[in-house]
Amino acid sequence: MMRRTCRNLRSFLILAVIVLSGTEVRSDSYDHKYKFTDQVPLYANKVGPFHNPSETYRYFDLPFCSPANVKEKKEALGEVLNGDRLVVAPYKLEFLSDKDSEVVCKKKLSKEEVVQFRSAVSNDYYFQMYYDDLPLWGFLGKVEKEGKTDPSDYKYYLFKHIHFEILYNKDRVIEINARTDPNALVDITDDKEVDVEFMYSVKWKETTIPFEKRMEKYSQSSSLPHHLEIHWFSIINSCVTVLLLTGFLATILMRVLKNDFVKYAHDEETADDQEETGWKYIHGDVFRYPKYKSLLAASLGSGSQLFALTIFIFILALVGVFYPYNRGALFTALVVIYALTSGIAGYTAASFYCQLEGTNWVRNLLLTGGLFCGPLFLTFCFLNTVAIAYSATAALPFGTIVVIILIWALVTSPLLVLGGIAGKNSKAEFQAPCRTTKYPREIPPLPWYRGTLPQMAMAGFLPFSAIYIELYYIFASVWGHRIYTIYSILFIVFIILLIVTAFITVALTYFQLAAEDHEWWWRSFLCGGSTGLFIYGYCLYYYYARSDMSGFMQTSFFFGYMACVCYAFFLMLGAVGFRAALFFVRHIYRSIKCE
Repeated sequence: MMRRTCRNLRSFLILAVIVLSGTEVRSDSYDHKYKFTDQVPLYANKVGPFHNPSETYRYFDLPFCSPANVKEKKEALGEVLNGDRLVVAPYKLEFLSDKDSEVVCKKKLSKEEVVQFRSAVSNDYYFQMYYDDLPLWGFLGKVEKEGKTDPSDYKYYLFKHIHFEILYNKDRVIEINARTDPNALVDITDDKEVDVEFMYSVKWKETTIPFEKRMEKYSQSSSLPHHLEIHWFSIINSCVTVLLLTGFLATILMRVLKNDFVKYAHDEETADDQEETGWKYIHGDVFRYPKYKSLLAASLGSGSQLFALTIFIFILALVGVFYPYNRGALFTALVVIYALTSGIAGYTAASFYCQLEGTNWVRNLLLTGGLFCGPLFLTFCFLNTVAIAYSATAALPFGTIVVIILIWALVTSPLLVLGGIAGKNSKAEFQAPCRTTKYPREIPPLPWYRGTLPQMAMAGFLPFSAIYIELYYIFASVWGHRIYTIYSILFIVFIILLIVTAFITVALTYFQLAAEDHEWWWRSFLCGGSTGLFIYGYCLYYYYARSDMSGFMQTSFFFGYMACVCYAFFLMLGAVGFRAALFFVRHIYRSIKCE
């Protein structure tokens, strides 16, 4: 059944890519088979500073030799969201056709163009292209310092010759590498007009690598023994954390609970008028509905949807959908699956809200729909405005924005409403083992470390410590040029994260109830989701200590979108923690006799 579900999801995503991509440039060969001198599609994608992955620009934004009519490749939704803007490159790399020092064009660079190129070289600009869907990169130039410390004395050079080395197996392209000739340079240090002759050469070599394995070279870095050792160390570290935590719970909680059950049973037999203490004392208040129950239900619904989204993404990753440089597949999957799972959010939120005797379920449904999408939309509006100001490829075209709005209006919202109606009509009742008293008991004064913020700090630290080693590789992949492909290890770490989050929330909930504090509803959600705050704290560390990113655009994109990601983790793990705490509280109060 699961295999059939995965196959159906994969087929749906492929269909979505075809529908959203429209008519593509017909120079693509769908079977990637070519004959001698056939034109193999070569697309120039983007240029940008090497250390700022979000700050990318169109290839012809720099004054390269451009044709009179620049042919753009029609792209899928995910490719546009990824910042890809493919155009037909000026190089002609026919199949099995060697070329030596072929001239692209001769051009006189004006002073303004020289300044533009020099600024790009000084910022370590690179270019990215795709040849038969194989990625290739190269730097635009180099800076010679020659031991000088004054930047005004540096020499700036532009590479004018690119050598393409292409490997083939029979009638298919297997690999391509681009090398710049270190001797073919143009001095662009001074602000003066420069004559430049852009050239390229091509060399074809035969290989025995099969076509099916041509993408493996891009994921080899993740599978190197050194990196695998670190990944396994991360899992071992996480497993030790889980074992210590579960051991702690099994040893402490189970013994304490057993003693509590024996004590309460003995008290009932010997002294009926004896005053109750501990968590049994608040049995008449523990199931009293919390404040802001509509917000809690909406948070639980959004968290459940994000949890379902994460599980489906992992399924697609494990079956091989997100192979290296499958352009835009992840973004397409995120958009489509999020739209399709909105019914889960509506059903969960409305059902739980009605169980808590809520009456205005329509308002609750509106709150559920905007709880995550609202902050995400506001963040996107700001960051897209920044990208437009920078003329970067991260700025979404108007047509793409219209497509996303239509998906939200025609798929997300209707499914949210249908899920809400189904949840409202489910007629499920809240399962409370104890009757709630008319008036709430007063919560006794508690020490500072039993407050909400200290408890959140304790609850978030353990789950974060179980995943922080793996976080570096994820960040280096999302905000760098590494490729992450070991999804099986990532899935194991994710399962460990869920287990640790659930267990630590249950432990803290017990200690809270034992201190006769019956307001555990929101506390359990906040403690479960506090790991998201720790992840955002790691963002600060990664940006300033582990990366070379800089500039207003890159900084705003990094912290803006990571805030949305960490907020999603907060909602998802908060829902997990609350569900675990609710199950635990029901269990312990069902096990005792309450009058």
